[in-house]
Amino acid sequence: MRPGDVIQTKRDRSELSAEQIDAFVRAAARLDGSGWEKYHLTALLMAIYLNDMTPGETAHLTRAMADSGKRLDLSDIDGPKVDKHSTGGVGDKTSLIVGPLAAACGVIVPMMSGRGLGHTGGTLDKLEAIPGFNVNLTEAEFRAALKNVGLGMIGQTADIAPADKTLYSLRDVTATVESIPLITASILSKKLSEGISGLVMDVKSGRGAFMKTLASARALAQSIVKVGTANGLKVNAIITAMDAPLGRYVGNALEVIESIEALKGNGPRDLTDLSVTFAVRMVEFDGVTTGAAAEAKVRTALSSGAGLEVFRKCIEQQGGDPKVIDDYSILPHTSATFQVTTNRTGYITAIDAEKVGIAARMLGGGRSRAEDAIDAAVGIIVRAKPGERVTPQDSVFEVHYRDGTKLFAAMPLLAGAFELGDAPPPDSQLVLEEIA
Repeated sequence: MRPGDVIQTKRDRSELSAEQIDAFVRAAARLDGSGWEKYHLTALLMAIYLNDMTPGETAHLTRAMADSGKRLDLSDIDGPKVDKHSTGGVGDKTSLIVGPLAAACGVIVPMMSGRGLGHTGGTLDKLEAIPGFNVNLTEAEFRAALKNVGLGMIGQTADIAPADKTLYSLRDVTATVESIPLITASILSKKLSEGISGLVMDVKSGRGAFMKTLASARALAQSIVKVGTANGLKVNAIITAMDAPLGRYVGNALEVIESIEALKGNGPRDLTDLSVTFAVRMVEFDGVTTGAAAEAKVRTALSSGAGLEVFRKCIEQQGGDPKVIDDYSILPHTSATFQVTTNRTGYITAIDAEKVGIAARMLGGGRSRAEDAIDAAVGIIVRAKPGERVTPQDSVFEVHYRDGTKLFAAMPLLAGAFELGDAPPPDSQLVLEEIA
């Protein structure tokens, strides 16, 4: 099958056959020597970006990408296997809270996460801020974590959906990232491979999200639910607001601290409530515990400290220092801070999550390219959230920095990352829609 014929099919807005999709995926996974080059792959990616795919095409692409590598079989481990995944946001550390809470309620949580890129943070980067924490477990080590703790938190392995690794790296540099079929296939191919039966999907919408509008977030959520279902996976998609940072801490080590505080019952309300919502949906996948009973179970895991103990065991199981639960000085930290203030008294009416995320990246806390190194210690604490009153003596942002030059470069963004008014803004919703 000639690559040019496959490209022409999609270029001309026709539907790709199963055989054409299989040839494309095999080439991406380097499973054959069929004559496909990287420029053929990128040409087809652009044709898909411009001309879309049908639900049937997307479902088959997802299945083929999952089958390009190994699929884990976790049937020997008792309990419902459920993961939670987010499309990415600023201050979005819910995975570090949701995984332990769900595991404390009897859910087996095989959590395969990613790294931050651009203005959004990554779960793996946060976990690696904990000294010794290993996200690169072997399959045997991953199984041991699931059996011993009920939770394993890892990155994508070399033999899981290898076609996705190739295609994502090409999408990132060819302006084809924001394609709903390609996003859907990328996420779900990895989820199908990790041996789960259920997925709770957090689709972010707003200024700090990749999906800026509710309509685009809804389209992605519907695609993920439909394609996941077509591949035998139960999916619950929750669209959540990402206009302001979630919680107050932005930055890898800082977000570990806030996650632990949330598991201790001391987290900010928005972060805690959203984490509980996700954990409840994960518990409900057992097919027995639903509604108020599921929420009561999760709230008990939170108030009793059971979720915190699961996280402690997870850290120890994966080679990290469990003393971090009680001693935050173990985490990377900076000695220098800077306070961003206002020039008058008023109410914070909005905070631009994207600007905060970009500023944190500029401080060294994120990456512009996948190979960039990050500084886990730097970050930003949002001292004043929307609706809170501030005076010129109050801090809006507390910046934790190591390099004064980087601080100077980030300051214009932070100075313009909040809006001030004479009255508090209307209450806003965090959960916008739910699709199942």
